[in-house]
Amino acid sequence: MASYGLAYNWRRMAYILSLDQGTTSSRAILFDQQGNNVAQAQHEFEQRFPDAGWVEHDPYDILTSQFTVAVEVLTRAGIRPRDVVALGITNQRETTIVWDRETGKPVYNAIVWQDRRTAPLCRRIRDEGAEKTVREKTGLLLDSYFSGTKVAWILDNVQGARQRAEAGKLAFGTVDSWLIWNLTSGRRHVTDQTNASRTLLYNIVEGRWDAELLRLLKIPESMMPEVVWSSDHIGEVTTTLGLGSIAIAGIAGDQQSALFGQLCFSPGDAKNTYGTGCFLLQHIGDRFVLSQNRLITTLACSLNRKLEYALEGSIFIGGAVVQWLRDNLGIIRKSSDAEALAASVPDNGGIVFVPAFVGLGAPHWDSYARGLLIGLERGTRPGHIARAALESIAFQVADVMEAMDKETQNPFRELRVDGGAATNDLLMQCQADILGIPVSRPQQVETTALGAAYLAGLATGFWESPQHIQRLRSEGKRFTPIPDRRRAEQQRERWREAVTRARGWNHPGNTAPLAAKKGSA
Repeated sequence: MASYGLAYNWRRMAYILSLDQGTTSSRAILFDQQGNNVAQAQHEFEQRFPDAGWVEHDPYDILTSQFTVAVEVLTRAGIRPRDVVALGITNQRETTIVWDRETGKPVYNAIVWQDRRTAPLCRRIRDEGAEKTVREKTGLLLDSYFSGTKVAWILDNVQGARQRAEAGKLAFGTVDSWLIWNLTSGRRHVTDQTNASRTLLYNIVEGRWDAELLRLLKIPESMMPEVVWSSDHIGEVTTTLGLGSIAIAGIAGDQQSALFGQLCFSPGDAKNTYGTGCFLLQHIGDRFVLSQNRLITTLACSLNRKLEYALEGSIFIGGAVVQWLRDNLGIIRKSSDAEALAASVPDNGGIVFVPAFVGLGAPHWDSYARGLLIGLERGTRPGHIARAALESIAFQVADVMEAMDKETQNPFRELRVDGGAATNDLLMQCQADILGIPVSRPQQVETTALGAAYLAGLATGFWESPQHIQRLRSEGKRFTPIPDRRRAEQQRERWREAVTRARGWNHPGNTAPLAAKKGSA
């Protein structure tokens, strides 16, 4: 790694702005040169569920919430746009937006990564024998989680969309592309390597959009954004948003950004992020390797302008289960209340909660699994449900780590953690107890936003090198597991049994739900 950044006169500028566009909220955070969080702003936005297993966002909600917090954070810090050397963008991955190139208007709502509507399409393509080709080119499994089948659905189900796409009039992008298109007034239609690697359309071995995969899903190549490196000068903000002409110099999908923010630059380095979902990533170097344990291979952020890879286990419902307790059950008023409610009881009271609201991700990959709450008794209290909900996050992470340990033959000695739910001490202690290894939480848990800031700062010379930012890292808190492994294994056995019962519940061939309805009539 010889040199980083461009010749910016950043000495008159004091900050990097990180735009962190997530599944349930948009955030903006200002970081100083010591990597400190100077100020932040956050706005939640509406989640839309138009049908069973469908999850959508209004693209304008994404845009307005993100732009609003970007301006708000500057106001809170009392600084001007000229005090910001660059901005980095990190985003919810796989969420799919298609818009008109001329008007800039979306042709349909954003289809969110959690959405399961394309499961039948994935099954059909799998039955046709295409999954091996897809895996060998993309490192991914054929699942509705990824963007490609969502694009195909929009083209096939929005009136006139396919004709307009084939005429070169429509653009596709993940959330980073949508933000940059609007930040640059339509001058830049780009994505980075990490986001491209999540589409089912990008060949991560050769580093290009793949013509065979595009034909498989009947998607015109003219819709695709230009693919750029994660740390590079990409453009400047041109809109009249109060953001001046700030340089856009970093892009990464949220989990690759968190991997970078946790300083996982070398093979074997790993982290787990507790956000809406949970995502365990381990850097594996510059050699493409296919998982034998139903993990996926994805691109990691690279400063060397060469393809680098990570193994990933993706969990669809992590911190979102706490939002479900708040918004659907109403047993807590705010998400932070979950810890106190769970701590009001000594254990889960025999309850196991499988939060498969939108299916199960790694290592199960079951689009038809559905949520299960089992073990309810007359004495069950809200605290038991809250505790089981937090434990469900830890159990899912344990399933993924077990698969990753088998893959690498190099068992984890500790787990680095970050993300909003990682601030929950009870959850982190529970995680350590279930895994049987220490859990290490950094002082700065917002490593997703920090990773995007690092990428932008390295591209512009704000930080000199990866070694420079490694010196900035400060230790946080360490959670040590209890020595009683027998109890932890008993808990995991009950969890595995509950997962077995939840799997396939919504499969078209499963008549149990229908029989239950008939029996209750």
